[in-house]
Amino acid sequence: MTLLDLTPRVAANDRMTTLPVAIIGAGPIGLAAAANLVERGIDFVVFEAGETVAASVRAWGHTRLFSPWKHLVDPASLRLLEATGWELPDPERAPSGTEFVEKYVAPLAQLDQIASRVRTGVTVTGVSRDGMDRTRTRARSATPFALRVRTSDGGEEDVLARAVIDASGTYRTPNSLSSSGLELLGLSDIADRVTPALPDVLGRDRTLFAGRHVTVVGAGHSAANTLLALVKLAREEAGTTVTWLIRNASAVRVSASPDDGLIGRAHLGSRVDRAVERGDIALVDGFEITRARRSERGVELVGHRHGEVVTHATDLVVNATGFRPDLSILREIRIELDEIVEAPKRLAPLIDPNVHSCGTVEPHGFRELTHPENGFFIVGMKSYGRAPTFLLATGYEQVRSVAAWLAGDMTSAEMVELVLPATGVCSTDVGGGGGCCS
Repeated sequence: MTLLDLTPRVAANDRMTTLPVAIIGAGPIGLAAAANLVERGIDFVVFEAGETVAASVRAWGHTRLFSPWKHLVDPASLRLLEATGWELPDPERAPSGTEFVEKYVAPLAQLDQIASRVRTGVTVTGVSRDGMDRTRTRARSATPFALRVRTSDGGEEDVLARAVIDASGTYRTPNSLSSSGLELLGLSDIADRVTPALPDVLGRDRTLFAGRHVTVVGAGHSAANTLLALVKLAREEAGTTVTWLIRNASAVRVSASPDDGLIGRAHLGSRVDRAVERGDIALVDGFEITRARRSERGVELVGHRHGEVVTHATDLVVNATGFRPDLSILREIRIELDEIVEAPKRLAPLIDPNVHSCGTVEPHGFRELTHPENGFFIVGMKSYGRAPTFLLATGYEQVRSVAAWLAGDMTSAEMVELVLPATGVCSTDVGGGGGCCS
């Protein structure tokens, strides 16, 4: 393992201290990072690719979170908001994604200390050091970061920063429908028949699904939410049929557990189980998708099932296979990732989905998030790579620790804590891009 110097040198020279910290992503974690930097008196700029803050959360805003309000608000953000008279909604009630944004995330972004530093409609397309690619070492830690940004009108510029906090999430980069992980062969031919996870089946997207045979691919909670919405639509719209296609023998992430401390999540699993038993959902397990092709009816998914080549015909496909981090923008900086889950090397063992659920991940902070590139951090859902166990409260503790490190407060940076009920409190598997629940 590479030995790293964890000294916060980003504050060690005059040139660096005149620059802001760059935060990529204005979702709940990115804005929590901003709130913590406000309290530390550290300047920052937030880049959000969407036209509004929390654009990804808004995309699945019709979905209700599993966790209640008391587990969804960042402590530093709460302090800033309460200073303006803001009040926490019913602490025991779980909001929808839209309500979460409108009642918490948007008001946070509108605070005077934050609003002037948020740039929406700006996509970060690359991160490097000013005048240095990843191969150059001399004076690297004393050289500002350079972020290549593109505005919605196509303009491009490089913005300098003393440090970078990548909170861009994973919602915009779903996993492939192909079991190999590579882009599905034939995807371009059927792209107009494939929707991302958590479409608004009963609202905005109703006409797209009504009267169609819809196949949901994926074994997580976002798949379960969509399946249940489709079952309801099928009762209301004649000709609507639902298939659930998974590659394993069972959907262990969704199946109900009697000791699940999150009632909403437990109910979700049991409702899907009952719908399958009733025949409202046709479950096709053990299906390894290899390619797709267009047909007169719509789509044919070709794959292997129980050792045989099989074809599944459907009208529409919902890709609920989970998410992965977009690492392409980080090509010119030095990062150290686990080779399996693509999370920071020191964090990966703590979040291995084969071992951990949301509630068993240990608290962690700047140390587990540190890369060979001094002053660069991946936080939030993106820090979990492909692991679907992210916890909003964990993300808030991540950015608190990182902000303390940036301020040179090593005592606070090292002191990571996470107070949770015994069963854990999870974020949504779509909020900010992927996780186990909400």
